[in-house]
Amino acid sequence: MTLEILTSDLLTDVKHGFFTRKGGASSGVFAGLNCGQGSSDQAEIVEINRTRVASAMGVPLTHLVTVHQTHSATVVTADAPITDRPEADAIVTATPGLALSVLTADCQPVLFADRKAGVIGAAHAGWRGAIDGILEATLDAMEALGAKRADIVAAIGPTISQRAYEVGPEFLDDFIADDPSNTRFFSNGNGDRYLFDLPGFGLHRLRRAGVGEAEWIRHCTYSDPARFYSFRRATHEGEADYGRLISSILL
Repeated sequence: MTLEILTSDLLTDVKHGFFTRKGGASSGVFAGLNCGQGSSDQAEIVEINRTRVASAMGVPLTHLVTVHQTHSATVVTADAPITDRPEADAIVTATPGLALSVLTADCQPVLFADRKAGVIGAAHAGWRGAIDGILEATLDAMEALGAKRADIVAAIGPTISQRAYEVGPEFLDDFIADDPSNTRFFSNGNGDRYLFDLPGFGLHRLRRAGVGEAEWIRHCTYSDPARFYSFRRATHEGEADYGRLISSILL
């Protein structure tokens, strides 16, 4: 099976891709293109999957750059391949030939580009990273490389949609404490539960930070098991582990 790669119209002249699970070598609960080195999938199979992604991006596997994601607001700047996978949740570069990549399974993969300055970025933005400022930190790091915020475009890839993201009242409290107007990203669920709009919140943070353009490509990871891995769906179905999707961008 060939790889399935989704793209954003905002990044049409930048090599990038939001890879689905199709076309991979993994089996069982990981069936497909599991690129998660932190999963319990066989390491050699994950390597095969990552090699397929690198080939699709037109780079050697050594230049498929990822980090050890921890739901932080930490950004690393890469000017060469990274071999030690530092703890961070975003990567930026002005160096051609590096395919900046993040892994997700419901969280937002966000790809950034300033074509004029020749600067790109990739961020993993779950609710914790988004509220703590990972998107703004990525923009700051891109500016440090010469990008201009108004020239940066940002695309959010497949992520969990509001209809599938039920949360408790303590979750809402965290967002109200950050900004009372964040209540707009919540709707009523069952009982005392709420439904949270993660991509809506991500777009709000990006636009408030002054990016030139931003979009969500509108695919829900939870609702389409044939195409996407989902941590929440795996948890609801009692599965022992889950695969990780990869999203990548290249100068």
